Amino acid sequence: MEKTTKEVIISEVESQNLAEKLEETLQKLNLKVKGKVLIKPNMCMPEYVPGAVTSPEVIYHIVKLLKKTSEEVIVGESDGYNYSCDLAFKKTGIREAAERAGGLTINLSKDKIVQVNLKGSRIGKLFLPKTLFEVDSVIDVPVMKTHEFTTYSGAIKNLFGLIPDRKRIFLHPHIDEVLFSLYMLTKPVTIMDALTAMERSGPTRGAPVKMNLILASKCPIALDIIATEIMELNWKKISHLNYIVQKTKMDREKIKVVGYKEAYLRKFATPVVDLPVKMQLKIYEHSLLTKLIFSSPELTRILQKIVTYYRNLMRVI
Repeated sequence: MEKTTKEVIISEVESQNLAEKLEETLQKLNLKVKGKVLIKPNMCMPEYVPGAVTSPEVIYHIVKLLKKTSEEVIVGESDGYNYSCDLAFKKTGIREAAERAGGLTINLSKDKIVQVNLKGSRIGKLFLPKTLFEVDSVIDVPVMKTHEFTTYSGAIKNLFGLIPDRKRIFLHPHIDEVLFSLYMLTKPVTIMDALTAMERSGPTRGAPVKMNLILASKCPIALDIIATEIMELNWKKISHLNYIVQKTKMDREKIKVVGYKEAYLRKFATPVVDLPVKMQLKIYEHSLLTKLIFSSPELTRILQKIVTYYRNLMRVI
């Protein structure tokens, strides 16, 4: 049970003081990392789109700050379902940013795999990258945004990308349990990129929202609760957050927010649940059906073309 007070730091960032604000944030967190560090950005697209992908500038400054005390800083991500992580590292600018700051990048889908058995879980086991178990700390760097399938994506949801197999999509029918297991295994420190957030049909097709904020916490659940409150979303209706809060018995009254201003509140438009999203959510309710539909890249490409055609047609109508 999460009985102790959890702290969430909110920092307002102006155009020229990002490095200064990030350094202040790490100091307020009393974060002193040593040894090897893994940074997990959000690279849900093979190119940089503000509000969808973690800002390369944020990654640059975090790597540079962590290099002051740590032995090695690694920025790691896995292949997307239909694109290579190596391509995404290049086109988003995150590889260049990490290396310029003295860090390394790793495609976790090319790493050695470790089987993790999960006692008392319907999932049974997860296959995770070896690097995850060789580092001394994990820094989670998600983006503040809405999500078509989970309503909200933030600290906890970003951990899903640690699973190196592109077929992690097969785990969607059990995503609440998967995310809880990843949280328990990693217990990351979170630094959320909310400089530009995203509303409506996130995680990739939504509209950018200029927030100019950085949120940080040693507790990703606490951070997600505060982030959703800023977005004026009800976290109790966000399945994976409510599930993990219930499992950990997190008490909202035990979350201390430093730097909060009422002016930060903004009502985010929620995702448009159109016919393709409704159908995919129905598919995700069944493990076998999820595997049948998404096991063939060729079939998936055909379905994606149909969905694109349908959405274009709906815009015209």
